[in-house]
Amino acid sequence: MAGRKGETGRYDVVVIGAGPAGYVAAIRCAQLGMKTACIDDWRDEAGKPRLGGTCLNAGCIPSKALLESSELYQAVRNEFADHGIRVRGVSLDLATLQARKTSIVETLTDGIATLFQANGVEWLPGRGRLLEAGRVALTPHKGKARTLEAGHVILATGSRPISLDSAPVDGELILDSSGALALDTVPKRVAIIGAGVIGLELGSVWKRLGAEQMILFEAQTEFLPMVDASVRRVALREFERQGLDIRLGTRVTATRRVRGKVEVTWQHNGDAEKQSFDRLIVAVGRIPNSHDIAAPEARLLLDEWGYVHVNEHCETNIPGVHAIGDLVRGPMLAHKGAEEGIMVAERIAGHAAFVDYDLVPSVIYTHPEIAWIGRTEAELKNAGIAFRSGQFPFSANGRARAHGHPEGLIRVLADAETDRILGVHMIGDCVSELLSAAGVGMSLGASAEDIALTMFAHPTLSEAFHEAAMAVGGHAIHAVMKRGQGKAGA
Repeated sequence: MAGRKGETGRYDVVVIGAGPAGYVAAIRCAQLGMKTACIDDWRDEAGKPRLGGTCLNAGCIPSKALLESSELYQAVRNEFADHGIRVRGVSLDLATLQARKTSIVETLTDGIATLFQANGVEWLPGRGRLLEAGRVALTPHKGKARTLEAGHVILATGSRPISLDSAPVDGELILDSSGALALDTVPKRVAIIGAGVIGLELGSVWKRLGAEQMILFEAQTEFLPMVDASVRRVALREFERQGLDIRLGTRVTATRRVRGKVEVTWQHNGDAEKQSFDRLIVAVGRIPNSHDIAAPEARLLLDEWGYVHVNEHCETNIPGVHAIGDLVRGPMLAHKGAEEGIMVAERIAGHAAFVDYDLVPSVIYTHPEIAWIGRTEAELKNAGIAFRSGQFPFSANGRARAHGHPEGLIRVLADAETDRILGVHMIGDCVSELLSAAGVGMSLGASAEDIALTMFAHPTLSEAFHEAAMAVGGHAIHAVMKRGQGKAGA
């Protein structure tokens, strides 16, 4: 185990959970001079304890590794010829691809263990349960159960995939997101329940790697409702062009195994249909891992969905007990949880700290990528906030053309009176990396004019952000202004 051991089982802070929220909180607490232990129950397929939670072990990191590999495979098969690069005999070695993914995961999770050791965090592999304020029951993977005492407890047990009665996961034909990342063969016919972030990313991976049919069943009638309308229109068109068959307003009602396949029955507009698939992936979202994290006598307050009730500083109803990450309100995003972990650590140490929940960046790592921060046009209209908008297409950006991926756009929404940026919405190549520039500007209260007056390097993709900000004022240089750009909206 990493880190220094507590001689008496007493700590300043005990963190339960070592995902991005928990391990970041533990490290920051230790950096601030607090004696800290972190309990985590995750074990890999070999039974070895691993830090990093779902994100590093079965979510963010392995999915991005597969997305990257599948994108390269797609490029060498279908795009290299456009660059004058002729490649013959291209084949897929899925075992090596998966081994690369596993190696990346192991490197990063081992890195967290090293950080624990360097910062003096005691890693306690096992299950933790809050007994009451200041007391935590530890059931270790090895050894006898014991009770830890702590001045403060941070709950960070993350989330798990939502299950469906109509499609029970069996780990063979019907998979959750973790199982879908570990396939050892490429299924020819795949169905996914859910066309949200997880469904789109998983669908992109296996379609690129050779799935002949990829259907995404989405119960909602609107595609990506949390995304600005200007972006989701482009996204739907691009994904359908790539072969993702997205069925909106469609609900899966039953599944059954038939001769080594999974037969899926669904309803759309009152009509029932069925078809057999090689694999069915259930990707309808996640729920908090809050079951039994606290003894009944602790009286930890949860809502009807299983989220731990907290205030704006992530304090629960129990003095000295905090909850962060996927356990609490707000988007289930690793970076949001990490920032909450830092905030809580700082506040325990007596420092002023907060998280700006109005500026949580979001990304969908498809190709093209989708990224946004701040408010959408619909949200501004619903709130009665007057705004001006400007957008710029990547088709008019030299670097995007050179990359061979000119699809997409960047849109900037700014307050009609103050010109302060209220939202930035992007779809295109590498926009996940561009979004931080918008986030920094918005956190500093930047106006669209501030961005327009900033010099951007040429040729770069970031120039599209510059031009979109210029378009808010009606003076984009490298694109013909569309009607409505630079004008106020209700």
